[in-house]
Amino acid sequence: MGLLSASQAASYLHLNVKRVQALAREGKLPGRRVGRKWLFDERDLDTALGRAPLGDGGGLDLSARNQLRGRVAGLRVDGLMAEARIAIGDQELISVITRASAERLRLAVGDPVFAVVKSTEVMIAKGSAIT
Repeated sequence: MGLLSASQAASYLHLNVKRVQALAREGKLPGRRVGRKWLFDERDLDTALGRAPLGDGGGLDLSARNQLRGRVAGLRVDGLMAEARIAIGDQELISVITRASAERLRLAVGDPVFAVVKSTEVMIAKGSAIT
C-alpha cells in the first residue's frame, strides 16, 4: 500500500476527484497537500472509512474489498434465520444470516466483527484478528 494521487483515491473510493479534494480540504478525508497536489495513504483511507485493510494480517483475505469493522449491536434469532445489527461508526447495518451461521460464529451482542459486502449480500466474519 502506498500513496495515492487525488484521481487514484477518487477511483479507489468510487467518488469524483473534485469531491475527494473537497472532503480532504474540509478535514473529512485524511490526506496531505504537497504543493498543489493532494496525496492519500490507502491505509488512512481504509481506517477513516472503517474498512479492514487487506493483506496486513489485521483483516480477512477475501476477494470482497468492502470489509467494514464493527460490533454486534443486536442479534435476533428466530427459527432458521438470524438478524444481526452491526454498528459501524455512527451507522447500523443489518444482515440476515442463517441461525446455523450465527451459532457457528458464536455471535453475541458486543462482539467485534467484519461486515463483508459483496454485491447485494452482507456476510459476517468473526475471528481472532478482530479486536
